[in-house]
Amino acid sequence: MKPMIDLRKQYLEIKDEISVILDDILRSSQYILGRKVSELEENIRAYHAVEEAIGVASGTDAIHLSLKAVGIGEGDEVITTPFTFFATAEAVLYTGAKPVFVDIEPETYNIDVSLIEKKITKKTKAILPVHIFGHPADMNAIMDIAREYNLKVIEDCAQSFGASLNGRKTGSFGDAGCFSFYPSKNLGAYGDGGMIILHDKKVANDIRKFRNHGSSGGYRHECLGYNSRLDEIQAGILLVKFKRIDEYNRMRRDKASIYNSLLSDVVGCPVEKSEAFHVYHQYTIRSDKRDFIRQKLSDSGLPSVVYYPIPLHLQEALRFMEHREGDFPVAERVSREVLSLPIYPELDEDDMRATCEIIIRAVTQ
Repeated sequence: MKPMIDLRKQYLEIKDEISVILDDILRSSQYILGRKVSELEENIRAYHAVEEAIGVASGTDAIHLSLKAVGIGEGDEVITTPFTFFATAEAVLYTGAKPVFVDIEPETYNIDVSLIEKKITKKTKAILPVHIFGHPADMNAIMDIAREYNLKVIEDCAQSFGASLNGRKTGSFGDAGCFSFYPSKNLGAYGDGGMIILHDKKVANDIRKFRNHGSSGGYRHECLGYNSRLDEIQAGILLVKFKRIDEYNRMRRDKASIYNSLLSDVVGCPVEKSEAFHVYHQYTIRSDKRDFIRQKLSDSGLPSVVYYPIPLHLQEALRFMEHREGDFPVAERVSREVLSLPIYPELDEDDMRATCEIIIRAVTQ
């Protein structure tokens, strides 16, 4: 079976630079919150045109610490989507708050903004949109709702590094933007890592304390914090890749265009709204023959993955929320029909065409 993403290809192209920067870090003997972390934070801050950027240990921590820093806690409600990775809801629950789900758009799979206001109660304190698969959520409408109801907005940008709406980068709209540097992400490390971007310096200072055991330094601990520091070695690797992120995203978009040209007549292909810049963290098709297509690809040694087969409201771990099948029909239907195909900058076009030929035969036979 071919890999869903071949990280080795990218490494071989940049290994000389990786070796140089790793040698620099190892010689410095500064491995935690060192110069490379600070440099990466500054680069990402400037890239997103925000005031602050803070490296943390993971994308999950980025959401958790952001929610905590803006005051989300026990008994609060946070509106989010049921069609996302489990970490989105998990981070809300870490704070003692409750995730309140809103169904998704059938085109982009992002949260359906038209349904948000119906879920707002006196306990609602924040909205947590997810820019799923690399397509921006409707942040302008979300921010309008947040202003009207005095809600915080924390953006889950784990899959959307470099994506934008009308030229404005995801993560820069709300009170905080949260990124993951998991290896398979558009900007991926060689281990876990995350970043929070924001405009408010006071909130940023609180997050810096939270990531470092509640301390601003000098072994003075002002609050109960966490061990959530971005590793210096991962920051160094990310600096090498960050220089290429726009090129990587362009290459992903080129691959998506090839898929679109070959598959648009036989399956539902990803949508890119006119004001959006999609970065295709995943290239996800949709078909009522999804499982048959996946089996045919597997039989031919070609990879595919279902993101996500079980919406969050139906997950065993969230049974206590007492949701039932049918509560969020669009998310449930989408979860039965979506299939993600390989997409990464170095993906071989012949492999793409072989994948498309199998899909076309599976759908039309």
